Amino acid sequence: MQNPNEDSEWNDALRRHNIIPQKEKELTEEDIVDMVEKTVEEKSQGKSLDAMTLDELNENEDDIDEEDERLFEEYRRQRMAEMRAAQMKARFGEVGEISKADWVTEVNNAGEGIWVVVHVYKDGIPICKLVNNHLTNLAQKFPQTKFLRSVSSVCIPNYPDRNLPTVFVYFENDLKKQWIGPLAFGGMNLKQDELEWMLAQSGAIQSDVEKPEKPEIKDVMNIAIRESRIDNEDSDSD
Repeated sequence: MQNPNEDSEWNDALRRHNIIPQKEKELTEEDIVDMVEKTVEEKSQGKSLDAMTLDELNENEDDIDEEDERLFEEYRRQRMAEMRAAQMKARFGEVGEISKADWVTEVNNAGEGIWVVVHVYKDGIPICKLVNNHLTNLAQKFPQTKFLRSVSSVCIPNYPDRNLPTVFVYFENDLKKQWIGPLAFGGMNLKQDELEWMLAQSGAIQSDVEKPEKPEIKDVMNIAIRESRIDNEDSDSD
């Protein structure tokens, strides 16, 4: 007797005429994942597995069929690993204060894959305060990056005030970028998105902020010289 589940032209013809039942579709691993997703979403008011917390995954474990339990457990372990990795990356979130004695530990030995932004500043200098404010906000926005600051006299003895503020960017004990002095930051007109863009260009943070547009700086001296020449030429022609 011919196997009704066999793939053949004869069986296909019989199925078209409903003489033998339609062949059951074989379930793939992807099909099983979709079934698990559908079951969980129905029990959790439409939430997908990716959007659920570990507690929600645990609550819905009883609703999974026994044959899908192994797949569900594997998915949960994967989610736990992803969450731990994200938690490890997002372990900073604020600007830490360091001294010269902390520099090697906190900066040079920050760890593998860690970007470090260090602001050397001094109290009483307005632009240093401005940069500190911006960095505080950026530290919260980019907790994967380690943001630090240190008073100039504490970390670099005899460091000139004219070099403040100074920002260093390190990655795995290598100095990748530095900005020294007010002009490097554009003075007191520095906006947070400008500093964010600067740090993103150095690699310290991952940001999609576009390059801020800055007003064109007029060269007052050259303009005055050109106008003086025009006046002199007009006088000579008279």
